[in-house]
Amino acid sequence: MSGEDTPPAPRARRIGLLVTVAAVAYALDVVSKFLVVRFLEHQEPLTVVPGVLVLNVIRNPGAAFSIGTGMTIVFTLIAGAVVVAIIRTARQLRSLPWAITLGLLLGGALGNLTDRIFRSPAPLQGHVVDFLQAFPVTHFPVFNLADSSIVCGGVLAVFLAWRGYQIDGSRQTEEQADD
Repeated sequence: MSGEDTPPAPRARRIGLLVTVAAVAYALDVVSKFLVVRFLEHQEPLTVVPGVLVLNVIRNPGAAFSIGTGMTIVFTLIAGAVVVAIIRTARQLRSLPWAITLGLLLGGALGNLTDRIFRSPAPLQGHVVDFLQAFPVTHFPVFNLADSSIVCGGVLAVFLAWRGYQIDGSRQTEEQADD
């Protein structure tokens, strides 16, 4: 059998999936932010579905829910550390669900990190573009697709850990955890 007929190793396929999910999440975030800044910034909020979804462009210098608005540089460093941690963890990756999870986390972290590095007011101090406001009558915070990707990845990570799925593809059962 020639090298061309040999299927890629499971780890390589999982890393490929991680990179693909991260690239899609990142691209959707970057393109959506470009479009809302270009066409909706400095405009009145746009109601997409009354009472459910409004496009309302804001610049967020802090973290989720505008926490820590004076600590943009700290959040930039944290996001950079998260990206490095995910890349390092990927070396152990043998699990399809964890590949998707890490891809969502990586794509979201890179999306917001790009804003923090390149957007105004200054390099490494940029404000993140948020524009999705769900259920506006409840004053739900404004967020973006990177935030959604991070939240979905976080929920998946908690679920996988709770079910005992490991990054290396193994599964820890309750009996093993008790030992």
